[in-house]
Amino acid sequence: MLFNSLEFILFFIVVYGLYIVLKHRYQNVLLLLASYFFYGWWDWRFLSLIAASTIIDYTCGLKIAAETDRWRRRLWLTVSVISNLGILGFFKYFNFFAENLDRVLGPIGLSADWAVVTILLPMGISFYTFQTMSYTIDIYRGSLKPTKNFLTFAVFVSYFPQLVAGPIERAKKLLPQIEQPRNIRYQQIRDGFRLILLGYVLKLVIAENMAPFTKALFNSPEDFHGLNVLLGLYAAAFQIYGDFAGYTNIARGISKLMGIELMRNFNQPYFAVSPSDFWGRWHISLSTWLRDYLYIPLGGNRGGKAMMYRNLMITMVLGGLWHGAALTFLAWGLFHGTILILYRQFEVPVSAMIRKLKLPDLVLHAAAVIFFFHITCFGWLLFFSQRLIHVKVLCLNLFKHVEPIDVTLALTVLLFGGLVVVLDTMRERHATDEEPLLATRSARLASYCAAIAILMLFGVFRSSEFIYFQF
Repeated sequence: MLFNSLEFILFFIVVYGLYIVLKHRYQNVLLLLASYFFYGWWDWRFLSLIAASTIIDYTCGLKIAAETDRWRRRLWLTVSVISNLGILGFFKYFNFFAENLDRVLGPIGLSADWAVVTILLPMGISFYTFQTMSYTIDIYRGSLKPTKNFLTFAVFVSYFPQLVAGPIERAKKLLPQIEQPRNIRYQQIRDGFRLILLGYVLKLVIAENMAPFTKALFNSPEDFHGLNVLLGLYAAAFQIYGDFAGYTNIARGISKLMGIELMRNFNQPYFAVSPSDFWGRWHISLSTWLRDYLYIPLGGNRGGKAMMYRNLMITMVLGGLWHGAALTFLAWGLFHGTILILYRQFEVPVSAMIRKLKLPDLVLHAAAVIFFFHITCFGWLLFFSQRLIHVKVLCLNLFKHVEPIDVTLALTVLLFGGLVVVLDTMRERHATDEEPLLATRSARLASYCAAIAILMLFGVFRSSEFIYFQF
């Protein structure tokens, strides 16, 4: 079920109507039933995976907390991790390895046709798998006590607003909100509707208007040349931002209406001035998960520069493969690992050289933002390309031929990309995205009316999936 569908709107009206009149325990029962119905709308068979993950991690969490022997605690943690990664690995990577095995065996006259079967990828499996894994890991580390209430834990795993594309919540924050009675405040209702409205603008206006150009660019890369390649990359950058941030805003807004707070997942990422700054702004729930459960356990910044660079590269490569089993995602992870290392290596001498120019700080900051935005766009070239050869084609075409600019593409990027820049420029001045952009009530009301008008005039009202559903 898609947020941008009539079915979901009707579903939420019914669920919310019941939710606000029920007492706490029955609210949780409703949330669990609604979440399973929401997810099962795509394919009810995959509900068994969520149920299995829930039962395994609930049991392992209790066992880890109950055991005093270190080796037995580690055994139960291993059961949790292997179970989750086993399910994730089979459904997400089986086809990739089977197909590549067939390619390797082909030249020597062998075949792996027996292994090449179609394994459907359950939506959101990477998100809820990482969420449940963090629960048992935190219990093992002693930073979290397990819940003994199975209903509470089942809602934590399957909570429908963020089930399919995050944010990847930590049990420390979300579980207490599920366990305790919820008092919905006026501010949550106000902020919730504002986030939902913004989310629909980002998805239906920004992302959906960019989508046709992005699709054309990566389906037929040989047809784009000169500045049209660059404009197409701009469209891809704004599409994925509008699509993913749009989903997150809608999820957070819906959750606020229910009295439950979800973490902020985006913080004006295209205003980043470096790779580390970008990952502190983009998909924050994943980047912090990778930091806490992969980078730091690998050694983090300890052990000298060589070890730190190794840890950074491993983390980013696995982060790339988290998105999918494809060489393009591997290349995307390698790219981000490389620029993280290069920025750390040359940050001090480059900063010293730039200071000698004695330019105003505002000019230097703007130049750093623009420069890194284009680095990010090259990353999206790797991310969106269907094959690595397409990356080469588009890079050559960017400089190889000079063709007239596609006016429709240019105007779309200028109009809707410009809208993103304006909104994020206003938001950059505020510490949180709960804080209203405009000070007066009349100004805020006017902005909401303007947003609805933009949505009605330029929104593309089709039930297209969000990009991160495939992860």
